[in-house]
Amino acid sequence: MKAALSKKDEQFREFSLNGPMWQVILYVCVPLALYQSLTQLFKILDTMMAAHISASAVSAVAYLSQINLMLSALGSGLAVGASIKVSEAYGAGDFELVKRRVSTMFALCAALGGTLLLILVPTTPQFLRMMNTPEEFITEGTTYFILELFGLVITFFNNVYMAIERARGNSRRILYLNMVVIAIKLGLTAWFVYGLHGGINMISAATIISQSLLFLVAMVNLNQQGNAFGFSLKAISLKRAVVTPMLILSFPVMVEKIAFSLGKVVINSMSTVYGSWTVGALGISNNIGGITTTPQNGFQEGCSAVISQNLGGGKPERAISAFQWTLGINVGIGAVLMSASLLCLDQLSSFFAGDNAQFAAMIAEIYRYEAIGAIPLGINAAVLGLLYGFGKTRITLFMNFCRVFVFRIPVLWALQHFTDLGNVSAGIVMAVSNVASGLLAAGIGIMELRKIYKTYQIRYCSRAFTATSQNP
Repeated sequence: MKAALSKKDEQFREFSLNGPMWQVILYVCVPLALYQSLTQLFKILDTMMAAHISASAVSAVAYLSQINLMLSALGSGLAVGASIKVSEAYGAGDFELVKRRVSTMFALCAALGGTLLLILVPTTPQFLRMMNTPEEFITEGTTYFILELFGLVITFFNNVYMAIERARGNSRRILYLNMVVIAIKLGLTAWFVYGLHGGINMISAATIISQSLLFLVAMVNLNQQGNAFGFSLKAISLKRAVVTPMLILSFPVMVEKIAFSLGKVVINSMSTVYGSWTVGALGISNNIGGITTTPQNGFQEGCSAVISQNLGGGKPERAISAFQWTLGINVGIGAVLMSASLLCLDQLSSFFAGDNAQFAAMIAEIYRYEAIGAIPLGINAAVLGLLYGFGKTRITLFMNFCRVFVFRIPVLWALQHFTDLGNVSAGIVMAVSNVASGLLAAGIGIMELRKIYKTYQIRYCSRAFTATSQNP
């Protein structure tokens, strides 16, 4: 089986393993941060268009989107865990293993998506009730949710494709392709909602069309005979040496993402005691908060890829440097964008609420608390990037479990039972959860760095932050 690298892939591998680390991080992560930000912008504009339909429509979309995110965690977890091993093999120079893992990732993704559709499409109303979805949302959103399932499976494949491109250092390609997809998606949604006066089902139809176009482009780009990053049916392997390392890393990531999204569903369900508007306001507040956290997550994803490449190449000191640069950048992003979002909060909340001043005030009230977590979540994202890159996904599972099931759900329960604060409790619980998660991440990061320094015999006063040197 032929598995060579293109000249561009060879050049990036050399750059990742030997170039100035700050340049590597910016080259890989800035396009990913922009991509994540554009995706968040698309979600915000999508929500605004849903708000044009009705307040109940935007609340239904906000609620059902959290359930959709819970299911999407299966595909994104597989992509994150498996791509770590692809990056590691790439850094180590084992290009045949790269090709086998890339091809096997797509096969696992197909099996996962097919199973999901077979189980959930015929049982959507029952599944939504099991998720404690309000009946008014089930009535309005069942067809929307089924359409979202089909879009979700297409997105599974696209997530795997983007994980592969991320491992190759093709962050700009990810950015450019998704800019086109987002433009098509927003154009179709605007036409369906404002031009054709369609309902929320048309919003989902626009998602399916745009994601299908990205999928077609992915198939063309991966049809590279002999290239290590090309897809090949012959390269699909269920051998333990190929599959097991990917699944060992992917399974905790899947569980943590499902648990995190499930926790959000539970929070939404608990918030219905304050009325459906509170659910919608909380979902919108999360979207506004995403203005800050999504670029931080872009740096997290890029950082983990760079770390695993350098580990595979036998350069743990450079892996530490990648984390250090990411930490500093994420804290800066959190401080700047948190300040900007709070300064523009009245305008942002009015965008979503339209002419409904009461709804706008509710959004602003909840977000003022959620914004407090911008810097702690930047620390959390950087530490997650470190742990993903070093393959410590069981620890990331613990961290995200605590974020929702220790710092969030019990706090909201206590606020509901022992205070009369009302819907502002939804904002308070976000602040508590985000700050506590950042503090936990900082503590775990310090402990794990000490273990890494000891394991790889890296001197504490080494040049890890500038890291162009070989290991001591």
